[in-house]
Amino acid sequence: MNEKNRITRLVEKGVKILTPESVHIHEDVNPDQISGDQVVIYGGCRISGRSTLISGKVRIGNEGPVVIENCQIGPDVELKGGYFKESVFLKGASMGSGAHIREGTILEEEASGAHTVGLKQTILFPFVTLGSLINFCDCLMAGGTSRKNHSEVGSSYIHFNFTPYQDKATPSLIGDVPNGVMLRQKPIFLGGQGGMVGPCRISYGTVIAAGSICRKDEMRPDRLILSQEPKSINVEFKSGFPKAWKRIYLSNLNYIANLMALMKWYQHVRYRFLSDEFSILLFRGLIEKLEMGIHERIFRLKEFALKFHAELKEIEWGPIEQVLNDLKEYEGESRHRDAFLSSIEEGIKTHGKSYIPVIQQIRPDDAVIGTEWLQGILDHILFMCKKTSLT
Repeated sequence: MNEKNRITRLVEKGVKILTPESVHIHEDVNPDQISGDQVVIYGGCRISGRSTLISGKVRIGNEGPVVIENCQIGPDVELKGGYFKESVFLKGASMGSGAHIREGTILEEEASGAHTVGLKQTILFPFVTLGSLINFCDCLMAGGTSRKNHSEVGSSYIHFNFTPYQDKATPSLIGDVPNGVMLRQKPIFLGGQGGMVGPCRISYGTVIAAGSICRKDEMRPDRLILSQEPKSINVEFKSGFPKAWKRIYLSNLNYIANLMALMKWYQHVRYRFLSDEFSILLFRGLIEKLEMGIHERIFRLKEFALKFHAELKEIEWGPIEQVLNDLKEYEGESRHRDAFLSSIEEGIKTHGKSYIPVIQQIRPDDAVIGTEWLQGILDHILFMCKKTSLT
């Protein structure tokens, strides 16, 4: 089938393609995976990839040309302009023009970014909002309860994810998985014209004032952080080995453990919401991108551990890597899991397979049980890794 026939087939099934002569649909795209329900593709767009999925009521390119490569796009999503590769966008997510969204990125329901946002290996939980002119790679961000009460990153924010020691063992956890998935935590605010030096861990309710550079973990909730301009210094720099190696190492393990807990949430909770709006193809894309994230973080930590092998005498990477791979399938405490899943099933009977309303209506006691299940997964992974390496 030539390109003209591919576009004609999409138009016949209901896709609205403006200026079709300027739109390119690659031959590897499966037309059956593009919905005909109120999908609009504006001029200058290029779509490719065997696994590309476009659900109903999606708008692509209404602010500028869009390139899509192997993305899974849920309903009511707007990708207004830019480049999108091997990423997942769940219902109501949106990105403004000039976006550069690369592999391993997940935007959950109603997460959004304004113009000129760069993401890679980034996971945004529901409602998280990014301003404009932002580079936010290698982060997981949660917090907030609704569209009106959401975590936010101000414009011109940077997550610094490459170090003077030439490594990228720098993922930052802004919120966490066990609590964040319940959609009942206080939002986190990262003020504009600021930045964060990864790896960092930030607790719920934290406000980092505009113009501040965050360089340290803040695990106490409800804190205001305002960094002062550092004094001018000019001293010798030894590029061989980071003094804070133990914090870096443990932060990476914690991030990986959170991703593994999130995988169990997807497999056991998200899976129950399969429907016309959350298809099996969209679910598979979600799992694939999260697997990419886990692989990336283990790879980056391995690079870090092997690079500084002579100095990191307390770490033997081989056994650690084996533990991490063995624990990918760890399910946690079945008693807590099954009790929590029963509450999810009750919610589905009441609210249908609409993810946000079901999660928002979970009883507080049931949410605690669900958090304990996920936290138990995280704690067990960290315990086994520490037992294998650090004494």
